[in-house]
Amino acid sequence: MTADDPTPVVPNLRFPEFHNAGEWETTKLEKLVVIQSGGTPSKANPAFWDGSIPWVSAKDMKRLFLEDTEDHISIAAVADGARLVPAGTLLMLTRGMTLLKDLPICVVGREMSFNQDVKALLPKVDVNGPFLALALLGNKQLLLKMVDIAGHGTGKLNTDELEGFELASPRPAEQQKIADCLRSLDDLIAAERRKLEALRQHRQGLMQQLFPLPGEAVPRLRFPDFHDAQEWQVKRIGDLEAFVTSGSRGWAAFYAPSGSLFVRITNFSRQSIYLDLTSSKYVELPADTSESSRTTLRFDDVLISITADVGIIGYVDADIPSPAYINQHIALVRFDTPKVHGKFVAYFLASEGAQRQFRLATDNGTKAGMNLMAVEAISLLLPPLAEQHRIADCLTSLDACVAKQTQKLDALNQHKKGLLQQLFPSAESP
Repeated sequence: MTADDPTPVVPNLRFPEFHNAGEWETTKLEKLVVIQSGGTPSKANPAFWDGSIPWVSAKDMKRLFLEDTEDHISIAAVADGARLVPAGTLLMLTRGMTLLKDLPICVVGREMSFNQDVKALLPKVDVNGPFLALALLGNKQLLLKMVDIAGHGTGKLNTDELEGFELASPRPAEQQKIADCLRSLDDLIAAERRKLEALRQHRQGLMQQLFPLPGEAVPRLRFPDFHDAQEWQVKRIGDLEAFVTSGSRGWAAFYAPSGSLFVRITNFSRQSIYLDLTSSKYVELPADTSESSRTTLRFDDVLISITADVGIIGYVDADIPSPAYINQHIALVRFDTPKVHGKFVAYFLASEGAQRQFRLATDNGTKAGMNLMAVEAISLLLPPLAEQHRIADCLTSLDACVAKQTQKLDALNQHKKGLLQQLFPSAESP
């Protein structure tokens, strides 16, 4: 494909009004945009950084449509040489470690400035900025293959190669239609993301209300049935007939494409006590392996990460297949008394008050880690068993809402990814 001999192409999916609008034409990016470099005003002059003009760097480029930034510069900085670009300009990260795995691109919603690791792509006449940004994202993998490794392992996308990159585009009306469609989908995704964040914040706030604060014996919020119930009792894990152990070492030899579930810290999340099994590992053990030689999981077990990021909590619910195993980086707490509900303990240990105990247990200036004696020394605040179940059920219902919203957001993102592949003919396609 060359600019002198443009290759006509068409996408797999086209809006009905453009079925007979002709083929898309492939041209070099330099024919579609003017590329400009950015810069950083002197940090030695505070007056340059005391203004209202958004100044874009890599940390701001996390969404396609950018309305504001963390840093702002002044008119004085612009007068000293900082470059301004108008609303509708594309910004692309062309230098940085991020380029080794991703290609941040955004469209500015108002006049902004930007740093030297970013290039501005100003659309020429009859080129729709959002359409072009989406077309470039549709070719992300090809663009990432053009990234060179500069000093200290930093990725760099050369301007000459970028200008010569070839893209297919339709006439302006179809560009606008595609951009409007995907912008509407982006707006929907953003709204659903805000709903998910609101649910997570509500969950966090509710947990702060449902569990006593440090130094207090009762929570600030209690279900009406338990207003007159006894105060919560302080008990160490080691005082509660708990079976406390950790997983074993030497699992690499048993890894297999299928078999028994092998739970690792990567299956834990601070957003939820439920294990995320989307990227699971499996093991196959010899038939004569005894259960006592490998730590197996049971329903209602509480799991705690005890190395690296200490204190992440996992809970073994009924959906975890059996047998399942853990390694030495995870502690298991199993209660053999009917007075303690494992799921309640998991939620309690994930609360802020309990997390402070984990931080104190590892705040010794050495590599983060806990032994089993430290796990047994963790204090729990326990209400009556019926109240334990009520709290756990309440948070379980809320977690189900969070999970459902997460799935909805994931589905929308997958739908967007599919639309990008269908609405844009990619140079990667045969």
